[in-house]
Amino acid sequence: MTHGPDPLLSIVLDVNGAPHTVTVGRSATLLQVLRNDLGLNGPKYGCGLGQCGACTVHVDGLAARACVIPAAKVQGRCITTLEGLGDRARPHPVQSAFIQAQAAQCGYCVNGMVMTVAALLAREPRPSAPAVRDALSGNLCRCGTHLEILAAVERATLALAAAAPAAAP
Repeated sequence: MTHGPDPLLSIVLDVNGAPHTVTVGRSATLLQVLRNDLGLNGPKYGCGLGQCGACTVHVDGLAARACVIPAAKVQGRCITTLEGLGDRARPHPVQSAFIQAQAAQCGYCVNGMVMTVAALLAREPRPSAPAVRDALSGNLCRCGTHLEILAAVERATLALAAAAPAAAP
């Protein structure tokens, strides 16, 4: 049985707060669109199976694996990539913490680590050490910077707590 060419679709994606209209094949993944059509290189291609975390983005604030998400399925949802978290002038506290803790060696896993930690801290501002390890358990780092990554999470937690408004009595 042979299959014809992948039918093309015109879709609008909300990426980093801006609408982007792209024409893609029905089988195109979100990762392919982000990297190839929008030129966003924060999310990396790692395994292509959603198991390594290198391609992690936020979809409606939740960490998601862009390599296994059909691009057409995320129309109308808010997609944030590493580039949308912060920039060189105003990095996100998690990005700053990773820099300060020197939590990157080769840099391949950093996108997934940062995006996963940012999503975790957004929903759980003071996670326990086991919660952090659990959240990061699906993100692979081959260089062995795990201790620096955990130190970065602690730095980011403290920075975000210091920036949060004090609770009313």
